[in-house]
Amino acid sequence: MLQLTDEIRAALAEGRPVVALESTIISHGMPYPRNVAMAREVEQIVRDGGAVPATIAILDGVPRIGLSDDELELLGSAPDVTKVSVRDLPYVVARRLHGATTVASTMRLAALAGIRVFVTGGLGGVHRGASTSFDISADLTELGQTSVAVVSAGVKSILDIGLTLETLETLGVPVLVNGADEFPSFYSRESGFAAPMRVDGPAETAAVLAAKWDGPTGLGLPGGVVIANPIPVADEIPADEIGAIIDQALAAADAEGVRGKDITPYLLAKIVELTGGASLTANIALVKSNAAFGAAVAVALAAT
Repeated sequence: MLQLTDEIRAALAEGRPVVALESTIISHGMPYPRNVAMAREVEQIVRDGGAVPATIAILDGVPRIGLSDDELELLGSAPDVTKVSVRDLPYVVARRLHGATTVASTMRLAALAGIRVFVTGGLGGVHRGASTSFDISADLTELGQTSVAVVSAGVKSILDIGLTLETLETLGVPVLVNGADEFPSFYSRESGFAAPMRVDGPAETAAVLAAKWDGPTGLGLPGGVVIANPIPVADEIPADEIGAIIDQALAAADAEGVRGKDITPYLLAKIVELTGGASLTANIALVKSNAAFGAAVAVALAAT
């Protein structure tokens, strides 16, 4: 069912580094045409880092591992692109729809294709108020079972970071923080929570992946790994500043009755509005930083 580009198929066959990229950030995370420009730039950053980019999406019901320039344009501009998590994959495939993959579904399709490193912006998790709403991202359960490393700028700051870290611990998912002793919170380098495990640089990160999974030095432990790469200092929005804005956005979502899979896109768009676009600028900066680090990790892992 998977359709790989010739470039990606050859790279995987030869053991060269490949980095998966999600597509929900393109179709639902940023306005057109900035979203398409960002996607192309991120792919180039991965190439410049020595890896092959593999943007993942579903077009006409076919899971695509790698997109052409025209397909990126379609994904970023078409009004009928569905946000697809793992549970939605059979439906979207059977009905031959266009779908943009979330972290969870990108992980699953990347694993099926044989890709071990995946770069995104922020990780999903336990939503605030989950004790009554039971709103917990499928990203977490996917990390517990699918052997892909996810490079992000931490858990999205609209979530309950503490409960998310507790859930990841319960699921046995290693949480690595690159170059910092505090877990980052997407727009900010601080969250108030200590880094569960610190690594410094791609070589140390790749060594942990190699030790976890199959291979000559691996323990054969299934499941994913969270790699938190803090947003660059020059691009962050201080935690106290963005925290007040997130509270406003959450109140607006509650007043409008926004729930379920619509809540994250709504909150991110509302935060862009409330920050006058500063959060979108920070989002793009952190995705670029993650792409460069993810490529370096993939290169180091391929060399182990």
